[in-house]
Amino acid sequence: MSTIQILFFFLSTLAIFSAIMVLVSKNPVHSVLWLIVVFFAISGHYILLNAQFLAIVNLIVYAGAIMVLFLFVIMLMNLNAATEPRKNWWMKLTGVVAGGCFLIVLVSLVRQASEISARNVLLKTGDIGLIKNLGKALFSDFVVPFEISSVLFLSAMVGAVVIGKKD
Repeated sequence: MSTIQILFFFLSTLAIFSAIMVLVSKNPVHSVLWLIVVFFAISGHYILLNAQFLAIVNLIVYAGAIMVLFLFVIMLMNLNAATEPRKNWWMKLTGVVAGGCFLIVLVSLVRQASEISARNVLLKTGDIGLIKNLGKALFSDFVVPFEISSVLFLSAMVGAVVIGKKD
């Protein structure tokens, strides 16, 4: 087996184990931390697929911003098992049915994986997800929309400072 295959299997095992730990953990803070590990493993898969931009965006946006926000919200809410309401059997049955439907979809996708992998000839070239290509497209073909969005973000930041400023 090659090094990339070993790394792929390691990242896959890490992602699956961490996702199971998200569900099994009793403490909500531990669940959020395990979810951050899942996002790191998924970013590793993006790097193996030569999609560096998606890997960095996944780390910055999901693991860096949204999960930290979830962590702060959970810590501020001070959740514990004593305040959690009991779930009736209808809710548990609904969860089992939804999980079964998801399992059926997952199994059908795994069966179709050989057909999908045969169609992905474009990934063999190795330059689809590179940041260099994205930068060339942004600053040549889409330079006007890119600059308009940057001015929009700048005005939003100035507006947030003005609104948040105390008199």
